[in-house]
Amino acid sequence: MRLTSIVLLAAAIVLAGCNRNQSASTTPSTADPSQPKVAIDPATTGSITGTVHFNGAAPAPIKIDMSFDPACAMSPRGENTVSPIAAKDGKLANVFVYVKVAPFLADWALPREHVVVDQVGCRYEPHVVGAMVGQTVEFRNSDNTDHNIHGAPKDNPEWNQSQPPKSPPILKRFDKPEIMVPVKCNQHPWMKMYLNVAADPLFAVTDANGHFEIKGLPPGDYTIAAVQEKLGERTMTVKVAPHEQKKNVDFSFQ
Repeated sequence: MRLTSIVLLAAAIVLAGCNRNQSASTTPSTADPSQPKVAIDPATTGSITGTVHFNGAAPAPIKIDMSFDPACAMSPRGENTVSPIAAKDGKLANVFVYVKVAPFLADWALPREHVVVDQVGCRYEPHVVGAMVGQTVEFRNSDNTDHNIHGAPKDNPEWNQSQPPKSPPILKRFDKPEIMVPVKCNQHPWMKMYLNVAADPLFAVTDANGHFEIKGLPPGDYTIAAVQEKLGERTMTVKVAPHEQKKNVDFSFQ
């Protein structure tokens, strides 16, 4: 009996360690609380720009069947495929790039503008978005069919809400930072997007050419992370000098 208890205790300790390791790459880091809080001087800030590359052949898009919903099947978009890896000419779109560790704390102004996610042709547009903690995320339905928006955060409240055609937007705000929150439509199983909630405005999403730019960084050493829904996370340390404009930082996935 004593031996069984020891084995169970050891297993629990190992499992706890594994859980910590698994969550480390998906939970955004923050600045060290011991660091001084700084006032942002726009005259001294710089920016980081770069491209996210994809090495290798992207998987073939997956065919989807929209026939059960005529409003989707008759969409002018005319697309019937979906791909979790949007790679073109070796460049990777829909990658969330953000400051994972900053050398300072700051009081960032909360953006007044909403982050807009629309449902067009039975797709979420954009596929990946970023918002600050407390910023409003606005979900719209521009389709002629019902959608059901189901967000599944781990650190923020989950929600599951129907949205009829052309109905008023659904507004959401999030109190905690959280990276790559999956959002799906319960009505249309191929519809999925990812929402990222950051503690500051120091983030970007790569465009169709894999390009990104993060502006307004005070001088210092940063850990920059690039996260892709299927390929995981890449990080690197970057030093931003005073007044440095467009420091180049490239990431690669394969």
